[in-house]
Amino acid sequence: MGLFLIILLLFGAAWVIFILPARRRRVSHAAMQEDVVVGDEIITAGGIHGTVSEADGDTVRVEIAPNVVVTLDRRAIAAVAAEVEVEVEVEPEPASEDEPEDEPEPAHKAEAGTAGEPR
Repeated sequence: MGLFLIILLLFGAAWVIFILPARRRRVSHAAMQEDVVVGDEIITAGGIHGTVSEADGDTVRVEIAPNVVVTLDRRAIAAVAAEVEVEVEVEPEPASEDEPEDEPEPAHKAEAGTAGEPR
């Protein structure tokens, strides 16, 4: 009876670790494919980037270049391209006169690291 319980617990742990996350990914991917609308930028399973120009049932028409439109099955949509957000780096404010500035390292300390090298 104890061995059966251990096997049952291992099966349950494997189910939680492997099966449930895969099912969630599959369901969310199918929902993403169904939610594609005209104007969305998509990436196909083959890696082609394009813009959806028409969406009818199980097929979509995708413009991959100017005046080049292909018809794809919705299942061929791998992802909807997300807009890239650019982060602006803020420069630090200059130090005020009250704070001491970093002093340069004296020359004799800078040469100390080259003692083992030939001149």
